[in-house]
Amino acid sequence: MSWSLARRSLSNLLSRPPKPTVCLTLSPTSARRPVSAMAANMDAVRAQIAEEVKVDLSALLEKDENKRGFEEVSRSFISDTITAPTPDMLAYASRASIGDAVYHEPTTLAFEAHMAKITGKEDALFLPSGTMSNQIALRTHLKQPPYAVLCDHRSHIVRYEAGGLAFHSGAHSQMVVPTNGKHLTLEDVEENIVLGQDIHSAPTEVISLENTLNGTIFPHEEIVRISEYAHRVGVKMHLDGARIWHVAAETGISIKELCSPFDSVSLCLSKGLGAPIGSCLVGSKDFIAKARWFRKLFGGGMRQTGFMAAAAAYALTHNFPRLTAVHQLTKKLEAGLREIGVDIIGPVDTCMVFFDPSPIGVTLTELVERARALPEPIKLGGSRLVVHIQTSPKAVEDLLALVRQLAEEKKAAGFVKPETPLTNGRSHKNMYVKVKA
Repeated sequence: MSWSLARRSLSNLLSRPPKPTVCLTLSPTSARRPVSAMAANMDAVRAQIAEEVKVDLSALLEKDENKRGFEEVSRSFISDTITAPTPDMLAYASRASIGDAVYHEPTTLAFEAHMAKITGKEDALFLPSGTMSNQIALRTHLKQPPYAVLCDHRSHIVRYEAGGLAFHSGAHSQMVVPTNGKHLTLEDVEENIVLGQDIHSAPTEVISLENTLNGTIFPHEEIVRISEYAHRVGVKMHLDGARIWHVAAETGISIKELCSPFDSVSLCLSKGLGAPIGSCLVGSKDFIAKARWFRKLFGGGMRQTGFMAAAAAYALTHNFPRLTAVHQLTKKLEAGLREIGVDIIGPVDTCMVFFDPSPIGVTLTELVERARALPEPIKLGGSRLVVHIQTSPKAVEDLLALVRQLAEEKKAAGFVKPETPLTNGRSHKNMYVKVKA
């Protein structure tokens, strides 16, 4: 812009009439309003908001609602995650400290120290779920992509954690089908592991095993073989030990020895042990320090967790000794189904039975519906039956009686067992067939 043009623009701007000024004045009424009246009005507003936000959930519970809830749990074979906290557990948990776990929570810290001790690791971290525990463990191990995690193709980390391994860690999953049909072996690992500098493949950084997997026990000797090889070639070992407690109860091998081959272990407290919430991740001090950071990043930095840790402590003390009885009841269920003619898929080592009722002419959907229609309903989810510390022996008897009745009905209707077993339209590789409720 030239100097003369700038002067004309400035002159035009200065020659414009000024805009009218708007003055705000308080009315005599508002100016004279007493402070006490304004405060009273605000108190009324706050009282109205308080009335809007308050809620009494206890009013929603009918009389003896929780008693019926325990009865339903005792007759459900869906999962061991449905176990409910008992009055004694809740009373014990109510005595916990009330610190903030992101800063300092005494009960939680004491529980973490205990978990580190019994697993033989340096440190432990309390987490809200097994999924978060697994995913944070893997994310902590995986530092610089590209990388991959080698695991059984049935593993929880790739089947039931919503794609977390890819989402959180950007990791490739090297899913391996065991050649023996039961569990991975060192030979399976050696055949599928990716080492070296081939830029076409994602190198294996972690081997993740699961014990138990589908209720079956992973032989400890084989785990040791895999671990020794993995550490020899610089690969980390993680254990999804959600139900490792069952392995210790059944084999007599200590938790410390079972965890020894691994760099990190996730142990669930809300499944077989019956705590209402929580898992623990254990490992070295440096590993847990980094995992604690990721816990905050993942949104798992909880606050007053003392009562949760106390409930988990109660479960370890009082419910772990009950797992042997759970296994015995599971074996009774397995034997009863075999006697009727139901096909049992896979070994029954601990608390799960995978079954196929098609050899007696019954479909899974039919069985689920008939169980639900009993005078005392039984809840089934498909081809997996899970027995837990609150399963009623009567529920097992009633389920076997129903299956026996269905087998007799089919036989009376002319059903003849085929020479080639039916599979309900599935391969036995897919052991867990879910039926929609």
